[in-house]
Amino acid sequence: MSGGIQGPFPNVLLLSALIAFVPLLWLLISLGLLKMKAYTASLISLILAITLSIIAWGMPVKYAFQSVVEGAVTGLWPIVWVIIAAIYTYNVTVETGSMNIIKETLAKISPDRRIQALILAFSFGGFLEAAAGFGTAVAIPASLLAGIGFDPLFAAIICLIANTVPVAFGGIGIPIITLSQVTGISESLITKYAAYQLIPFIIILPIVLVIIMTKSFKNLKEVLGACLVSGVSFAIFQTLVAVFVGPEVAAIAGSLASLLSIIIYVKLRPVKNIWLFLHEKANSEIAPTKEAKNVDNKISERKQLIAWTPYIILFILIMAINLIPWLKFLGNIATKVQIYFGPGGKQSSLQWITTPGTIMFISAIVGGILQGDGVKELIVTFFKTIKQLMPTILVVTSIVAMAKVMGYSGMISVIAIALAHMTGKVYPFISPLIGALGTFITGSDTSSNILFGPLQKQTALQIHVNSAWIAAANTVGASAGKMISPQSIAVAASATGLVGKEGRILNSTLIYCIGYAILLGIVVFTFGYYIV
Repeated sequence: MSGGIQGPFPNVLLLSALIAFVPLLWLLISLGLLKMKAYTASLISLILAITLSIIAWGMPVKYAFQSVVEGAVTGLWPIVWVIIAAIYTYNVTVETGSMNIIKETLAKISPDRRIQALILAFSFGGFLEAAAGFGTAVAIPASLLAGIGFDPLFAAIICLIANTVPVAFGGIGIPIITLSQVTGISESLITKYAAYQLIPFIIILPIVLVIIMTKSFKNLKEVLGACLVSGVSFAIFQTLVAVFVGPEVAAIAGSLASLLSIIIYVKLRPVKNIWLFLHEKANSEIAPTKEAKNVDNKISERKQLIAWTPYIILFILIMAINLIPWLKFLGNIATKVQIYFGPGGKQSSLQWITTPGTIMFISAIVGGILQGDGVKELIVTFFKTIKQLMPTILVVTSIVAMAKVMGYSGMISVIAIALAHMTGKVYPFISPLIGALGTFITGSDTSSNILFGPLQKQTALQIHVNSAWIAAANTVGASAGKMISPQSIAVAASATGLVGKEGRILNSTLIYCIGYAILLGIVVFTFGYYIV
């Protein structure tokens, strides 16, 4: 690639990039325009990727097959396992009747739908992304919002858009740590620059969520203070921890600060004019029931505690495994396996205990028992959940397999290199879009960093821009692509009962993803040539 950026753009590279983009273009057209079922569209995309990798890229058939198998295994564990565990947790909570109590708990904080969205989608979702990742930040908040009466489409869209700003530091900082490893750039530098790039978006995002919900700036006015408190507290604590401590707990600190701040703010300054969806007739739909008001407060508090038990246990287990040193051995309970033996192939480690899905599954079992379910009921609910998620399982495994085929064959690199050649000195503007493309394909910020991190560094050095700044733009841009990733959309659709309507969700989130990436591109380009 050296010397190519400043010279004429080779037509052969353009043609190669266009051919490589065909499987992704098909996904966009089939889901967004043709309204095709997601599992059908994703299977066709996988077939296109396999065919092109063999015919156009000369990938040996055995390596193509191995990459598909590796992708399917990766899709099943840990991604599908997380989805199953998350929806299972929700289904258990519904079966035991605890979801009704959760509704009442939220109503006591505030019956206003805007505040509930900020608490669950932005703050609580931010914590889940920061601590666990792998779809938990979409699956659990979206299912909870739909469960307490939110319009399912709104619940899916809001959680997908909210699940952006914590992603760069998600999974205990794994995207940043991985990016540093694959680029050789200082981890502290990438961490600092990623935190700086995220600040305006963290502050703005709660405001955007409210506007999306209410479709009105007028309905934003009364909760503007809550939005700012939520966003500013998140931004301040995440940035401070990122700069002075490191990437591991930056988003955890930010999300918990946001959660605590907004609850305190709403208690001190309750919303006077309660906002509800049009289909809701009265406050009684989300207010505490008359029966609940008449019971003894102590019993009522106990019921609330038991209702939230699966999520409380999830919180405790995640924090314990990541912060208690003597529990680190649980991470060694894993199986190392290598499926793909072609160029770039390496062993994968399947974590059995510390993977978020297992932690969540344990939380659901313990929580379900405490809520009154027996073993038989828990087993029945589990198999109902599996049946419910079969289309999603097919979608996720197909998409991850496609990503593996495109990555190993070189198709993804060709797309990114073509973008770099076309843009030249304007490349800093396009660098977040490359990161977003990586997440759109793979569904993972970490995977996007692995795919494109070295390319971002190499290109930055050739055009004399700070390579750490551009590398950070990849991981922050990747967070934008999270909201349109077919994997994420499949999770959101499953969590809200919208399986088969993934195209509607994609059409709704695409414009926000493009806007996010463009604004980020402006920020990256504006400061790119001034940061030494």
